[in-house]
Amino acid sequence: MLAVDFWQSILDGIGSVLSWIYDLIPNYGIAIMILTVLVRLVLLPLGIKQIRSMHAMQAVQPKIKAIQAKYKNNKQKAQEEIMKVYQEHGVNPLGGCLPLLLQMPVLIALYSVLRYPVAPEDMHVPQGSDLQQAIIYQEPGVHFLGANLLCSAAQAGKDVTMTVEGEKLTLDCGEGFGAGLPIYVMILLMAGSTYFQQWQMQRAAPPGSAQKQQQMIMRVMPLMFLFFFWQYPSGMVLYWATSNMWQIGQQHFLLKAIKREAAEAEKAGKPAKPGKKSMMAKLMEQAEQQRKLQAEQKKGGGEAPDSDEDGPETPPDPKPKQGKGPGSGGSGGKGSGKGPKKKPGGK
Repeated sequence: MLAVDFWQSILDGIGSVLSWIYDLIPNYGIAIMILTVLVRLVLLPLGIKQIRSMHAMQAVQPKIKAIQAKYKNNKQKAQEEIMKVYQEHGVNPLGGCLPLLLQMPVLIALYSVLRYPVAPEDMHVPQGSDLQQAIIYQEPGVHFLGANLLCSAAQAGKDVTMTVEGEKLTLDCGEGFGAGLPIYVMILLMAGSTYFQQWQMQRAAPPGSAQKQQQMIMRVMPLMFLFFFWQYPSGMVLYWATSNMWQIGQQHFLLKAIKREAAEAEKAGKPAKPGKKSMMAKLMEQAEQQRKLQAEQKKGGGEAPDSDEDGPETPPDPKPKQGKGPGSGGSGGKGSGKGPKKKPGGK
């Protein structure tokens, strides 16, 4: 229940921000684009960290290749040594996925905010706000470049009648191919910018086995998004296309800036500063320390039984060998015999 309430608060928060922007600029498309820029600015530190992580991956690539060649017959040892290199240089192999993953909740929230028709109390924009009225009654403010941003590409060019709480509502998505043309252009721009953004990241990524995975993602992701966004309100398509365009420009300038910074550091003869250890690097380091501790305990536990087995055998040996040889052992026996004879004499 707590998780549901928390999620609803996120939806209401995004809806309130979008409504506030709409109050300033009563155009749904521009309001969505400004919201996109705000989201990207919030994620900017992660974007910078992502580019730095990729550059650090390039820097350690020769060491990675050397380790793979040295331990080509021992994959576990190679993986351990590679993790050590990552930890030393503060590299997070999965750092490039984080900005994309963090955008997903926003995208899901936007679907809840932008979907139509819904009951007024279920909308995640403030009740009675200008944006709520514009969405319910499909005022001109919800149109962008001639397209109704409440309509999906699948609905473009036709009216969609639905029943909400016993009331029939009609979603006006225009007539004919021309009405859907702006939506088709937006969805193609979204798919193309997704491909280009992945290609841009692939060029900056270090060569290696991960390239095959990146190439697969680069081919599959645009097609997957094209399929999903075809059914979603075109306002979401506009959000994702704007986000891609922002990301492409951001990556272009950050990649140039970090390369220039690295070149200046190399020219000055200063080693590149290692990045801060990420949470994953810290967890990997803790796991490695735990593994070593367990290995040491296991090794100590394996030697302990040997010492225990030798234990019962060693005590009898020193007792008969306390003298200086066999002869002394005999004299020791006489001495032990004299002991009891002296006691009676003493008495």
